[in-house]
Amino acid sequence: MPDAVPTPPTPRLGAAHPVLVGMIRDAGISGVPLVLLHVDIEHFASVNQNMGVDVGDAALDAVGQRLQDRVAGRGQAWRHGSDEFIVAVSQAGADAQAAQTLALELIAEIERPLEVLPYTLFLEAKIGISLCPHHGDDPSMLLQLAETAVRRASETVDEPVQLHATGVHERTQSESTIARQIVDALPNGEFRLRYQPKISARDGRVIGMEALVRWQSPVLGPLLPERFLPTAERIGLILKIGDWMLERVIVQVRAWREQGFDDFFVGVNVTTQQLLQPDFVDRLLARMQHAGLPMSSIVLELNERVLTQNSTDVVYRTVSALRHEGIAVTLDNFGTGDASLGALVRYPADILKIDRSFISAAPAGSRETAIVRALIAMGHQLGMKVIANGVESEAQLGFLRRADCDYFQGYLFGEPMSADAAGQALRRRYLRPELFTATQSDRTLLLVDDEQNVLRSLVRLFRRDGYRILAAGNVRDAFGLLATNQVQVILSDQRMQEMDGTEFLGRVKMLYPDTIRLVLSGYTDLATVTDAINRGAIYRFLTKPWDDNKLREHIRQAFRTYEAQRVREPE
Repeated sequence: MPDAVPTPPTPRLGAAHPVLVGMIRDAGISGVPLVLLHVDIEHFASVNQNMGVDVGDAALDAVGQRLQDRVAGRGQAWRHGSDEFIVAVSQAGADAQAAQTLALELIAEIERPLEVLPYTLFLEAKIGISLCPHHGDDPSMLLQLAETAVRRASETVDEPVQLHATGVHERTQSESTIARQIVDALPNGEFRLRYQPKISARDGRVIGMEALVRWQSPVLGPLLPERFLPTAERIGLILKIGDWMLERVIVQVRAWREQGFDDFFVGVNVTTQQLLQPDFVDRLLARMQHAGLPMSSIVLELNERVLTQNSTDVVYRTVSALRHEGIAVTLDNFGTGDASLGALVRYPADILKIDRSFISAAPAGSRETAIVRALIAMGHQLGMKVIANGVESEAQLGFLRRADCDYFQGYLFGEPMSADAAGQALRRRYLRPELFTATQSDRTLLLVDDEQNVLRSLVRLFRRDGYRILAAGNVRDAFGLLATNQVQVILSDQRMQEMDGTEFLGRVKMLYPDTIRLVLSGYTDLATVTDAINRGAIYRFLTKPWDDNKLREHIRQAFRTYEAQRVREPE
């Protein structure tokens, strides 16, 4: 259904809009932080140029309505400039990670297909963020900081969200401030634990949590661990923080078990310094036995760089002793460090966690996708379960499920949350169960063409044959549909903006080799097409303009070829 165009249109933001000024003032009085987001619609000028200003205005009004609906009850959205928006949201616990999660939610809203008849638009957006009061309380300054951040986001390819960052001089001063403030943070009770769910790939069941530390500094505001843990390690406080985390997690796990939850585990990050302590194993075991916890209720997460340090022999013995006692170990952020595969074979571990940098590029990034598949297969061959960290989209979820990944963790299922909210997630048992329902797998045809008129014509043509039809106006959406649906036959245009059809189908062959792939185009590059056929990237090359009956017969034959392949496959 087309988006309803809001009436009146999304209000425009002035330099000192009274609602924004009031929200900033309220944030200072109530203590509830305010997230200010500058939203820039990418390449929107082409919509006005190619489809007309009326279509562009209607599209922007529809985007504004989507943004307002998304933040209803907690914020406000305004038009700002020709194709930009400002969104202000009051959000308790609005640290940098929570703000980035909110920004990604807004981008997902914008990137949903947008119908402004007779067109279907596929928009993209970048977002810059400033925080009140963390970055200040002056409206003009906060707007300027968010705008600077979105300009920085526009210069990057893979990072659509940017948070305001201080300059080098300010950062250096901040490091010294962190060192002074963190000394008293633990005795003053400034650290907090947040819990992020771990999900079974089979059915969406919550199988565990990861405990994550946050610092609510009265001077520096909310800080993520990457901002303060290196300083804590440098000045020798990391052992106290790590010990505090383990103690608090054990207390929390015991509380959850007393509430009737007994089939989950909590992952806790531990450092090399902790593992080098001679009494680390004995103290941990004693704490768990005193709390009456089974050893399986705690999983220790080690960063991959542990495998490359000179102390690996001592750490190896410590980890072996822990696993001998029944405490499992996860190798965290795997794939980003310098650890060799030989070290992975030697090192005892139960779970391999793939770093989010690989997951974020899947399923469209061919190299990252190949690495993810290889890591999953390798982990299984070594007797480990594999968890994908940073799962944020249904396309990533679909790809990972088809690649036989065991567990998921990421914002698609929940951001790091308080212990109370995590307890509610455990009580629900299943998160986003609708994402795990079986998809229809019989006779599904994917059509890919960046000319909407051609795409609609193809959909109408093949609808009469009873296929389940999926349509994508660009390669990115096509990869998303492939990740979340069982597709047998793909018909792709050859000449597209992002990549040509043979390149696209070559990547599809690697990801989904059992599909039958056809190219349809009036653009004939004989050498390219011949090479693609010889490599098996495409099954058949068809030309435009097409004969309806012949094209329908080609597709029927493609489905018969797919079914014949399935019959020949060994049981």
